[in-house]
Amino acid sequence: MNSLRQLAAAVCAILLAAPCAPRVAGQDPPQKPAAPPPAQQPAPSAKGGQVVIKVPVTEVVIPVTVKDHGGRLVPDLNQGDFRVFEDKVEQRIRYFRAEATPLSVVILLDNDLKQKDSEEVSKSIDAIVAGLSPSDESFVCRFDQFFHPGKGFTTDQDKLLTELKRTRLDTESDAPSPGGPFQNTPQINGQSVTGGPSIAGSTKAIKGQVNKALDDAVFNAAELLRERGSSRDRRRIIFLISDGRNGSKYNTNSYDTTVKQLLSNGITVYSLAVGSVYFDRKFSRLVDYAHATGGEVYFAAKRQTMEELYSRVTEEARHQYLLAYSPAGTDRGAEYHSIEVRVEREGLTVVAREGYYASGVPR
Repeated sequence: MNSLRQLAAAVCAILLAAPCAPRVAGQDPPQKPAAPPPAQQPAPSAKGGQVVIKVPVTEVVIPVTVKDHGGRLVPDLNQGDFRVFEDKVEQRIRYFRAEATPLSVVILLDNDLKQKDSEEVSKSIDAIVAGLSPSDESFVCRFDQFFHPGKGFTTDQDKLLTELKRTRLDTESDAPSPGGPFQNTPQINGQSVTGGPSIAGSTKAIKGQVNKALDDAVFNAAELLRERGSSRDRRRIIFLISDGRNGSKYNTNSYDTTVKQLLSNGITVYSLAVGSVYFDRKFSRLVDYAHATGGEVYFAAKRQTMEELYSRVTEEARHQYLLAYSPAGTDRGAEYHSIEVRVEREGLTVVAREGYYASGVPR
């Protein structure tokens, strides 16, 4: 009996030790499969220590102004009257609109004008409100060596008028005050007691030297407009009122960087060049910003002309045609793409931006 028990225990031990499946000679036991490596994402490129995120462009939106030989807006065109070319390759227009569109406007006022020009602008700026509709929103900003933002965007025309009155020019002297000629409100330690922006004590006039940072002012104004609705919903514009003088050494953003910022965010610059000498070389910056972005530049020296132009600018911006297309047949690896818009009807002038960038500015 003991022998049988010992034999049964031995058999059980052999069965428990046996593998569950037969093993082929020379073959390793099966291993748990390894998890697949995570998908690699393209590394963002870096420029100057800043990350540049490139987003594929699937739609290009172009506001277009069309005028007749007398400079009047042409309101009766349809989609079939337009042709659009990107890098000289014709594109198919997929979206067209001719209705009036609300505006998002940064009113960018030069804070360092000569006395005579300051007086004329000061008398005229309240008229800006007359050219705006209740659906438009505006943000009043000033600039000299520094950028001075106001109280933010508003659709309330009474508040806008109050803000414009707060920024009236100080015409007592040809040289700007410590806050610039637009700042004449009561101050305590450089801070406006009426709620305006603080004034940098280092802002001062140096005889014969331009100490304005116009490029930085336009760049900062564009930053304020970046998130103000889509290009289809609102026209984003900068209304730049200046004599065009620009101290290059005071700017941290170049002209090229600023234009890229404007084009990447669908922002149009309308320039009002103020001064008694028309077509002076100093106006070239105002002309360049307007032409690059599909805007216009106007020249004025007197209050009455300025008041008329304020309404003209907002009217043109609000009644642009809107075209959109999906790029095809061009080099999608290129950073910059030129744009040309034509109309089939003869004798008309077309104003549109000159191109766009495939990626935004460094963030």
